[in-house]
Amino acid sequence: MRQIDDKIIYMLNTTIPTESFKAQIDPTEKCKDLYEQIQSGHKKREMAITRCLNASKDKLKQLKDQRDSGNDSPELLKTLRKEQSTLRLLQSELSVEEVVKKRTIQVYYERCRSFYKPSNIKT
Repeated sequence: MRQIDDKIIYMLNTTIPTESFKAQIDPTEKCKDLYEQIQSGHKKREMAITRCLNASKDKLKQLKDQRDSGNDSPELLKTLRKEQSTLRLLQSELSVEEVVKKRTIQVYYERCRSFYKPSNIKT
């Protein structure tokens, strides 16, 4: 799901024309399309991670309720620890997503700012 972020430099190199091709390609439209692709990808990933995070929180709550009701089986405790680890992993993934997002937008802005600057971009 991070293909655009991973290849942002390549995408910008293919999006922004060189001086000799500026008359043939509209860099404003290309930058705008690329920005929309970037935003769409970020939104989809964030929603997917958030969905997983919420599912993990719900499962963890159920496991804690089982433990609190007197079920101290080793199997339950093992599952509880595993779910806690999953929850921490998903929370850290949201932090990683912010770093990736910031880096991509910064690189985008550096290359496309003279052609297209969205109103909601933060540099």
